[in-house]
Amino acid sequence: MKRLLATLIVCASITAPALAALKAGDQAPAFTTQASLGGKVFTYSLADELKKGPVILYFYPAAFTKGCTIEAHLFAEAIDKYKALGATVIGVSNDNIDTLNKFSVSECRSKFAVAADTNQSIMKSYDSVLLSKTDYADRVSYVIAPNGNIIYEYSSMNPDQHVENTLQALEQWKARQKK
Repeated sequence: MKRLLATLIVCASITAPALAALKAGDQAPAFTTQASLGGKVFTYSLADELKKGPVILYFYPAAFTKGCTIEAHLFAEAIDKYKALGATVIGVSNDNIDTLNKFSVSECRSKFAVAADTNQSIMKSYDSVLLSKTDYADRVSYVIAPNGNIIYEYSSMNPDQHVENTLQALEQWKARQKK
């Protein structure tokens, strides 16, 4: 019953506007947290990942809800495109690590990491807390360059365009780097 209520609350919040305060050109706040990839827990450090290349950081309200499952599937299907552009993907939610262990295998298909932000410190530092239901993350995606600058942000509770938009922003950034 609690899960159904949480799902209904998240679905109802889709009509609320999604507003990200961090914009292109802002410095991405550094963070370290527990994450899961393929059901295995590890310590994720944004600073360490940025040493490898750009990072796609996306926030989502709750694992196993309809929109978040759709979005996880879309990111999993596109992971080879991100890798070809030298980027990694990390999803962040308020879910605990046990839930994310399951979500990382079933919905993320063991293709990318998902991080636990149970104290909401990451969500708050990126101004990605859902205004209508503050226990949840807003659906916001960021593309972060290796120097730590945000090069793109996209906010929409609709999960359909996050992958397409971040891939396009990443491709444009890569093209500018070649010039």
